[in-house]
Amino acid sequence: MPTPAISSLAFLTPGNFADDDPYTGLEETLRLFEYGERLGFDGAWIRQRHLEHGVGSAAVFLAAAGQRTERIELGTAVIPIGYESPFRLAEDLALADVLSRGRLQAGFSTGMPHAELLGDLVYDGDWRGFDLSYGRIARVLDNLRGDLLGGPDTVIQSPGNTQRPRLQPYSPGLVDRVWYGGGSLRSVRWAAEHGLNLLLGNIVTGEETDDFTVAQRNLLSAYRRAGSGTRRPRVALGRVIVPLDSADAATRARYRAYAASRHERTLAPRGPKRTLFAPDVVGTAEQILEQLAADPAVSAVSELRLELPYEFGRDDYEQILHDVRHAIAPELGWRPASAQLQGAVH
Repeated sequence: MPTPAISSLAFLTPGNFADDDPYTGLEETLRLFEYGERLGFDGAWIRQRHLEHGVGSAAVFLAAAGQRTERIELGTAVIPIGYESPFRLAEDLALADVLSRGRLQAGFSTGMPHAELLGDLVYDGDWRGFDLSYGRIARVLDNLRGDLLGGPDTVIQSPGNTQRPRLQPYSPGLVDRVWYGGGSLRSVRWAAEHGLNLLLGNIVTGEETDDFTVAQRNLLSAYRRAGSGTRRPRVALGRVIVPLDSADAATRARYRAYAASRHERTLAPRGPKRTLFAPDVVGTAEQILEQLAADPAVSAVSELRLELPYEFGRDDYEQILHDVRHAIAPELGWRPASAQLQGAVH
């Protein structure tokens, strides 16, 4: 089996906060982005969540994160497209990208979770016949390309200015930094055909197999076969990785209990969609490296993304990032983006 060779290291955090004190949790997440940048991570990603104690607008959060960091890529995984106006979302993403000086990575999924609760609040009229799937994402891409609107002579007037209308601000290159969170063969083929980068995570649809690793390798193969064009899209693999090395005894026990509570879901397909879950990777750095070396999907990509558990706190997250950066990632071939970051400590 090939040896993993990771050139890009990122993390994904849930952005948790308390119901009665959202500011503190959001501020701690911004500080985690700053900490990850100091450690030399290449990317910091936020989940977009609705009706939960988490970030409901990734574009707003990442605009703030862009002012607190200088180098690290800023990603959202993922924006459920069913909630969004393709044009307004493109405006928000472009603005956040310009403010971050071109560091935004925009990840999408289809559908609208909690649709029966929120559909009538998001849309005027009957939304049930709307395209809340791939076509809506394609409209976001069209807007991000910044094409001129109207006919060849169409102009708009604003104070002191006459201009051809298009998305403003227009951020060249952002359309090439759009990602799709793929979990089925159909979804990864669509992403490849439309030139989107691919996010692979810990959940896939079991199509013709009950084995998670086989299903995920099939997704990766299908994506690469379906790709077209001159640009080589990026592929990032997500895994829940929880090292024990610098954790105290009580924290180690809590981490192990967390992994044990989620183990049963990995034993067989779940539900009518035959959902398959990857096991969490929990242990010492040596044990984790052994597990990653045995994971065929890890060996097939060059970008690794740590998916931080929902249930943990900022101190836990910093300990995980520290141990992965110092004890695990270098053994996978990864090096920090700048030599000046070598002295970063927990």
